[in-house]
Amino acid sequence: MSTKNWIIFTGESTPHDRIESEHPAIPPWRQFDGQVDKEYEALLDKMRKTPSRELERRGKKFLVTAEEIIRMVNAALYLRRPLLISGEPGSGKSSLLYAVAYELKLGEVLKWSITSRSNLKDALYQYDAIGRLHKHQLQKERGGDREDDGSGSGIGDYIRLGPLGTALLPTRRPRALLIDDIGKSDFDLPNDLLHVFEEGEFNISELERYKDLAKDKDTDFTEVPVKDYHGHTVKIRDGRIKCNEFPFVIITNNGEREFPASFLRRCLQFEMPKPIEKLGEIVRKQFEDAPEIYEQAEPVIEKFLDKIKAGDRKLLTTDQLLNAIYMVKGGHGIVPGEEDKFIDDILKPLPPVA
Repeated sequence: MSTKNWIIFTGESTPHDRIESEHPAIPPWRQFDGQVDKEYEALLDKMRKTPSRELERRGKKFLVTAEEIIRMVNAALYLRRPLLISGEPGSGKSSLLYAVAYELKLGEVLKWSITSRSNLKDALYQYDAIGRLHKHQLQKERGGDREDDGSGSGIGDYIRLGPLGTALLPTRRPRALLIDDIGKSDFDLPNDLLHVFEEGEFNISELERYKDLAKDKDTDFTEVPVKDYHGHTVKIRDGRIKCNEFPFVIITNNGEREFPASFLRRCLQFEMPKPIEKLGEIVRKQFEDAPEIYEQAEPVIEKFLDKIKAGDRKLLTTDQLLNAIYMVKGGHGIVPGEEDKFIDDILKPLPPVA
């Protein structure tokens, strides 16, 4: 008797719909029941059918360099858990998410780039209280002010969901979310994420207050339209957002810090493999639309490998290799005598990761 192939993400850069037809059952401890907004889902379907140039370029060009990548991506899809990926800069941690989103037709990638000032609330949503106050004052000056009836009318114009908040909207397919370089975050941010990762939901406090006001005034309050991260309108029921499918989340870390066990146990972890043995294939795939460049790339690859053998591996990235190949073999008029100097200039060692 044949065994069903459990692999959903294959890494073959060919879009398919298996995420719906063969997506495995949700583990009992990871079930979510957010109600899908049909109008919003129709907008997402259009996005999925026409991927952006960035999604198509990065998704198609990514090369899976180890079977471990396939195993861990599919495990995250099955378990509905974030994937915490460590590795050197330029090793493909971010590009992997684009490859998954492209192959599984998850729509445009939502990106949260972490800095030392990043906080959970801004990633969930932002409320423009000052803009709303200014509008209220203008209406009052024009004689158009009226008592708030508790319906929440108009407040949605001043709420915009962030990348994490948009990723948690209830949708038929999981959204793709990149939390990039979490090692730069404030010390408390990983702990702040625990509830969101565990429950797959959050509340918008400004809308919750209107829900209570509506109850006191016996006024109907159910749905308020707000804008998502892309500027599309979606209706929020009772001030709460709860996912239907937990998003596919990749969290990148350049190895700059360690994280608390409470955060790590809510993630799957792996380190991006070093693509030394796959450099030729990576170059070929990146230049598949310009084979004449790839055919001349071997001397540059060899020089890159020589630098690695000399002990510079931790300080060189495949991005630098691609840059060097493009400059000296891309038909820009650089004469052979200048090529070595160009290559050395571009392949300068980078500062080590702190």
